[in-house]
Amino acid sequence: MHDNHLSRHARQVLTVTQGKPHLHGPGADPSIARSWLRCLEDYHLDPALSMAPTVLEHGRVLESRERLQQVLQIAGNEMSSLHQQLSGAGHAVLLTDARGVILNCVTAPAERKIFERAGLWLGADWSEACEGTNGIGTCLVERQALTIHQDEHFRGRHTGLTCSASPVFDPHGELLAVLDVSSARHDVSRQSQFHTMALVNLSAKMIESCYFLRCFDNQWLLRFHLQAESVGLFSEGLLAFDGEGRISAVNQSALNLLGHIRGGLLGKPVEAFFDCSLDELLGRASAHASASWPLRTRDGRHLFAVLRGESRRPTPIMPAPVIPAPARLSGICLGDEALQADFRKALRVFERDVPLLINGETGSGKEAFAKAVHQASQRSNKAFVALNCAAIPESLIESELFGYRGGSFTGARKDGMRGKLQQADGGTLFLDEIGDMPLALQTRLLRVLEDRQVVPIGGEPESVNVRIISATHRNLLERVADGSFREDLYYRLNGLEVALPALRERSDKSQLLDFLLAEEAGGETILINESARQALLAFNWPGNVRQLRNVLRTLAALCDEGRIGLEDLPVMIRQGRVPILQPDSSEHPLEDAERIALLKTLEQTRWHMTHTAEQLGVSRNTLYRKLRKHGIERRVS
Repeated sequence: MHDNHLSRHARQVLTVTQGKPHLHGPGADPSIARSWLRCLEDYHLDPALSMAPTVLEHGRVLESRERLQQVLQIAGNEMSSLHQQLSGAGHAVLLTDARGVILNCVTAPAERKIFERAGLWLGADWSEACEGTNGIGTCLVERQALTIHQDEHFRGRHTGLTCSASPVFDPHGELLAVLDVSSARHDVSRQSQFHTMALVNLSAKMIESCYFLRCFDNQWLLRFHLQAESVGLFSEGLLAFDGEGRISAVNQSALNLLGHIRGGLLGKPVEAFFDCSLDELLGRASAHASASWPLRTRDGRHLFAVLRGESRRPTPIMPAPVIPAPARLSGICLGDEALQADFRKALRVFERDVPLLINGETGSGKEAFAKAVHQASQRSNKAFVALNCAAIPESLIESELFGYRGGSFTGARKDGMRGKLQQADGGTLFLDEIGDMPLALQTRLLRVLEDRQVVPIGGEPESVNVRIISATHRNLLERVADGSFREDLYYRLNGLEVALPALRERSDKSQLLDFLLAEEAGGETILINESARQALLAFNWPGNVRQLRNVLRTLAALCDEGRIGLEDLPVMIRQGRVPILQPDSSEHPLEDAERIALLKTLEQTRWHMTHTAEQLGVSRNTLYRKLRKHGIERRVS
């Protein structure tokens, strides 16, 4: 069986590399096809050959680790943190040198043998020339982050692996190392690696930045970005210069922000690129720089910067606005440990300008989660603007999102209107039910995310500095597959996907109950009898947190003596189920039958509106209209 698999894989490789059409499978990816061709023509490898990887002698491994001692020290904590973020099980986090030799590995002790059998052990050479197409080796050749999923590997013996790798560059732009996460699980999908790849890339950039800072500890170090709150994060520009003001090194972000190539900066005086003298610049230096200050480039770009070093002036020349500390977290209960972990991960990537995609059942608290991330971030003093893409008619979403200039269409305000993107400038835009956004607007939104400019209806382009958090209860990959959602927008929005648990799955239901009741009580003290508490906790809550909040709001409003008893609860909660009406003698038997059918289907789907509409064979709009017609309370919107 194993030999048959190797033979089939080898035939697939040969078919692709011989130039025959291959519309499906790994060979359909041009980068994989190019790598396979290199393996055959340049390295003369055999895809069917089953042999263990080449492993360096112990002494040579130690020498390699010695050369990268500082990198290994920096990477150690980051690798452990990354392993924890990936929930540990089934993953190995690896660091290699610039040749592809594994120098460090973090994995669960019980799984070490599994990865060693796959050839992932210290000293193993995973360069493309030795092991063919693989995450580490192909990353070294392509010099960019990538994922090699199972059958995309060149060697048949590696097709059980899925590897996501990102390069780590030194301050001079040379390849320093590769950070890789490998999984030997067979149920790993290509789509599931988007989250993994985002975290690997972030960790690689963190290692890169920390190494840069350490390398130039004895020089002046300028850290800058377009946004003040981004100084100190992984996307910041780093520029080191010596005592004479000549530039020693820059990272890629600095080159991008300044619009220069590396050769055009190195060795040149720093004041040639910034609109201030060297003395003025050094007057802003601080050994423990924290607050950023405005800095303009010679070609008119506006930046914010801090300068690490000993100041040559007792007082600053330019004003130094201090970035306010983030506001205290409020409005959300995070007693569930898994939810806490997701929140920490979400906040970490959000601070690095990575878009968040929140998935969860309707009513599970996606907007509250997004708002809490915003409030805990460095953007807490800026606007949090929410737009529900499903609640606004298609004809209005464009003007709501992008705004319009006065008089640009019939009925427009004379002074125009700022869209949600402009309102969120400097802060956060929350796009709820993003899966319901019309295709035409998806294209415009993607352009805004790429260009950081918004064009109001009838107006001119305007720059915006906004971070995006999206949410949906839909399976966006299914919508990508059926053509109703743009694939490139999905990848752009899904920097990190957070799956919120349904209320019935949360371990902090009791704590959440008290939290919501306190909010709805408005400062009054309201107690819940034990029998009532148990009934509330035992209920299935098909409408999730939103339904629980609505019930508690009603109970708090009707509470006269500061105590809620079992008799005060709605009948459906006391009985533990949604009531289904039975037909009696009625003047409207057809309407009654329709009402009963609606309620039965709603109970079967746990009040999931999309699934209910699909099961009944009607649109969501028709479903909502029928609910209003029959006076059925919309427990899940």
